[in-house]
Amino acid sequence: MDPASPTDPRPAVPYGTPDAPRVAVRGEAHLEVDPEIARIGITVASRGKDRRSALDDLTRRNATALDLIKSYGDAVERLETGAFSITPELKERGRGERIHAHHGRVHITAELTDFTALGELTTRLADLELTRVDGPWWTLRPDSPAHREARRQAVKEAVQRAGEYADALGTTLAALVELADIGAEAPQPYPQTAGARMRSMAYAAEAEETAAPLDLEPQRQHVHAQVNARFTMTPPRL
Repeated sequence: MDPASPTDPRPAVPYGTPDAPRVAVRGEAHLEVDPEIARIGITVASRGKDRRSALDDLTRRNATALDLIKSYGDAVERLETGAFSITPELKERGRGERIHAHHGRVHITAELTDFTALGELTTRLADLELTRVDGPWWTLRPDSPAHREARRQAVKEAVQRAGEYADALGTTLAALVELADIGAEAPQPYPQTAGARMRSMAYAAEAEETAAPLDLEPQRQHVHAQVNARFTMTPPRL
């Protein structure tokens, strides 16, 4: 099938000529770098015999958790409140829809750049009443220099690989015809295997001594980049 045929979904590929032979290569780069951000999820819960008491307790506990997180200052890069709910609990027995209690829940997300403070903060949060902590999830910023470095190395490898093909033919590269970015792929914000993953629930904060801070080892991040490159060569003497 003609590459330029309208029925062919593939893009047209610029073929070389005897006077300007073409070489097409792929350049790849794989980097392993330290994470820049750690994200934790905090769920604050409450339970009351009526809606108002559950809401009052939830408001108080939520404020306590937020004040604790904010006390770490610049170590916390982002703090967001997510879903909030007050749910009635019906009695299992008896006629009619009789409410036994109300449950409150609010979700908080915090992103930290200081991993030393991270261990202490997660421990102190897990020590609060009816507070659950999930995470940490390690990641890079979207504009991290690691992505730029991976792309640079991928292009460099493409040029080197094309040059090696040209050298094998006893010739040299003449010009760059096309450079196609296949994409620099960062790790998912919430990986399935999150390295040092901590999940805890604290129902009371009655301990006389403060719990020792968790020792959390940052999970190394894998950054990938791929490019397709096409060059023309000086005609070799075969």
